[in-house]
Amino acid sequence: MIPYIPNTEEDQKEMLKEIGAESIEALFCAIPQNLRLKTDLNLPSSLSEMELVNEFKGLSKKNAHLDEYVSFLGAGSYDHFIPALVDHLSGRSEFYTSYTPYQSEASQGMLQATYEYQSLICQLFQMDICNASLYEGATALTEAAILAHKINHGKKILVVKSVHPEYRQVLSTYMKKTLGLSIIEIDCQNGVTDLAQLKEKISKDTSCVIVQNPNFFGCLEKVKKIEEITHQAGSLYIVSLDPISLGLLVPPGEYNADIAVGEGQALGSKLNFGGPYLGIFTCKREFLRKIPGRIVGETTDKEGKRGFVLTLQTREQHIRRERATSNICTNQALNALRAAVYLSTLGEKGLAEVAELCLQKSHYAARRICQIPGFEPTFTNPFFKEFAVKCPIPPNKINKLLWDNKILGGFELARLYPQLQNSLLFCVTEKRTRGDIDRLINLLEGMV
Repeated sequence: MIPYIPNTEEDQKEMLKEIGAESIEALFCAIPQNLRLKTDLNLPSSLSEMELVNEFKGLSKKNAHLDEYVSFLGAGSYDHFIPALVDHLSGRSEFYTSYTPYQSEASQGMLQATYEYQSLICQLFQMDICNASLYEGATALTEAAILAHKINHGKKILVVKSVHPEYRQVLSTYMKKTLGLSIIEIDCQNGVTDLAQLKEKISKDTSCVIVQNPNFFGCLEKVKKIEEITHQAGSLYIVSLDPISLGLLVPPGEYNADIAVGEGQALGSKLNFGGPYLGIFTCKREFLRKIPGRIVGETTDKEGKRGFVLTLQTREQHIRRERATSNICTNQALNALRAAVYLSTLGEKGLAEVAELCLQKSHYAARRICQIPGFEPTFTNPFFKEFAVKCPIPPNKINKLLWDNKILGGFELARLYPQLQNSLLFCVTEKRTRGDIDRLINLLEGMV
């Protein structure tokens, strides 16, 4: 067999001789004996490369994937169509292997790609500033709250319960355990913000109000009314949103959001078992010097040629540790590139068409499901591409039947919202055909 492990016994002997060590054991002499593993690892016998490839192929066939299954599952990660150009360009070695370079080694190509991403997101969100991206949606939301606190020093954060529960968990971890800030959660009425409670809870000590639109239930929030309440109290207004929805909905810049963030996975990144994803972060111009991460800008060199540079990157993020404005000093370069290629490929009209298809298909599915005896809408507020349905049968039984028929069903809301028993959150993107939806309906009809 041809060995594929790079360090052969001969290689090891040669390296040990070069560094002056008698054995590999001698390299670990500083490790106390009581900390060492005295038994062999419980590993299977070694395989050749050919045998290992076949082993992994067999394991991979046990995974369900969206080439075989139809997905009606959303709740933060979405099955949108990705044009072939996205994979083609983002897979080029100049981009794919460069990861996230720092100042000195950042190539003009990577800098320009990041600059284009920032420009496209600013245009989409209608916001002044976009950074080079953050880790994912939850991180972006949390960093927005940290920024708000740094700006106005408020001690309270109001967050609506219709914001993604996992985002709220990350927010709580940072705010309570690190900054010592209090988080007040605002209830929902009919799937959206309880405006009366928001007015009651907000005060001069409120740093920011955080909403999601469309929210976790898919419902559209009354973003302009929330903006009025927030700014009248002197607080900052933070909105987390689905970028695909901006093909149809009013962008956050037009209703005076101070900071707008979002999960960018829908913009050309695959589901990937939950990551890596893309944290979108935008804000008003006056917050430029306080934002986390970094910004790429356009300039000219001494010969007048166009070039790109890291215009802003707060060095304290590297050296001040817990005292820093933020510990974010990197970005999701490859996912941001995919978002830039995706938006450039679709263009304004293409994105609007995707959003329109999501809207129309999801409303068709919701209408058909709620015509089945026993099924009814959990909420009656307008929605974009996700909707919750009360079911006459336990949701886990419904999802089991759908799974057996190669369909990923809805998200069981009671897992995160115990009061919403027997409710399923369905998602319908532009990829779902009428045949897919009708097959879902036929299976649901057969259960009642």
